[in-house]
Amino acid sequence: MSHSDGIELPPIDELLHEPARLRLLVLLSVVKRADFTYLLNLSGMSKGNLSVQINKLGDARMVKIDKSFQGNRPRTMYELTAQGRKALRAYKKNMRAILAALPD
Repeated sequence: MSHSDGIELPPIDELLHEPARLRLLVLLSVVKRADFTYLLNLSGMSKGNLSVQINKLGDARMVKIDKSFQGNRPRTMYELTAQGRKALRAYKKNMRAILAALPD
């Protein structure tokens, strides 16, 4: 991304930049695995929005989604993938560079 006066800025990953998806990636970055209820409680999102956003991250292979049963109840677990961790690190690096380019 370039600015009119020649400043080169790194690209912003649109998938990660969406606030709900970024929140989910950050939550998953600090735990090994999490279930739907954990993410629902900590994210403050609605069930529908959480489901849509986590599935977008799953489709992009940023998050691994494991569906199983615990007794007779379905249980879905989520885990940040290596690709997701790499993308989150790159996003953090790029956002730092963009913010550093802001005038004081």
